[in-house]
Amino acid sequence: MTETVFTNATLVLQDEVRQGALVIRDGLIADLGTATRSGIDCGGDLIAPGLIELHTDNLERHIQPRPGVDWPHAAAIAAHDAELAGCGITTVFDALRVGSIASGEGYKRYARALATEILAVRPHLRISHRLHLRAEMCSETLIDELAEFGPEDDIGIVSLMDHTPGQRQFRDMEKFTAFVKGKRGMSDEAFQQHISGLAALQSRFGAMHQAAAVAAAHRWGAVLASHDDTTRQQVETSARHGVQLAEFPTTLEAAKANRAAGIHNIMGAPNLIRGGSHSGNVAAQELAAAGLLDIISSDYVPAALLASAMMLGGVWDDLARGFATVTATPAKALGLTDRGRLAPGLRADLIRVARLNGQPLMRGTWVAGLRVA
Repeated sequence: MTETVFTNATLVLQDEVRQGALVIRDGLIADLGTATRSGIDCGGDLIAPGLIELHTDNLERHIQPRPGVDWPHAAAIAAHDAELAGCGITTVFDALRVGSIASGEGYKRYARALATEILAVRPHLRISHRLHLRAEMCSETLIDELAEFGPEDDIGIVSLMDHTPGQRQFRDMEKFTAFVKGKRGMSDEAFQQHISGLAALQSRFGAMHQAAAVAAAHRWGAVLASHDDTTRQQVETSARHGVQLAEFPTTLEAAKANRAAGIHNIMGAPNLIRGGSHSGNVAAQELAAAGLLDIISSDYVPAALLASAMMLGGVWDDLARGFATVTATPAKALGLTDRGRLAPGLRADLIRVARLNGQPLMRGTWVAGLRVA
């Protein structure tokens, strides 16, 4: 039997925050109370559930640290895993794009090969990794790429993405132009060809790709997510497909429609912390103020997940509610009944966090009772 005891801690429970102690025994939370036996004196630091990340592009940054640089994947996966552990994330759904464009200013297929590498090393990683397939409607190869996956791949989420210019995330064409031309260094002529090509792909394949992705998610038992819903009509379509998660709704109208349909609203931590969307869409702070924000995703800044939980705790004057957006609520949405809360019998996935001038400072991360960061 192995046992770890945290004393003099501020316990972040699902509905309250209180002083107390926590005992880990054989990888599980064994007791919550006021234990006075010797152990790790937390000095009042927070002990909270490990964070659960549903959507992050962070692995892509490690694989391609510079344009044109393909870093060794095993090293990139290990670095990504270590970074997330250091940020307090104990469960991650690694987002991989499926659906590619071979011609022009396109992007190559990579998801199947990378998923195989992740699954091969998963038993040796610090935190829990599952797959999130981001199905790109505006592509050439989506159906072929979906066919490369099956139930054995343990896919947790399939999201329906449509990045056709002029709608959803990129309905503001001025911001879309600045984003794409700045990122890829395109000439005006190349940019016009790019948006024309994307529109043609959406017209030709959009409906077919959407049907294929929805069917694949249901076949695999994966949770279905929409992406960048803008209108009530788009939310109604999502609801008919069985969508349970709405990633980054772009308008207050869509967020309200999601809530009415029983779909969880997910917003990006960078949006929340920066005070607005870089694409000009609705601010996460606005949804938080309206009581429409359910789950936070770090998106492209892993450290932002913990900072967002703390920030929302201040916005709502309820630290437990703030932490629930990155722990209990995503766990429930994904059917992870063994984690996401501090309760006896659950996995001892937890973090220790100090507060320095109101900002969180990670002091340690434990997964199934073992310290990993």
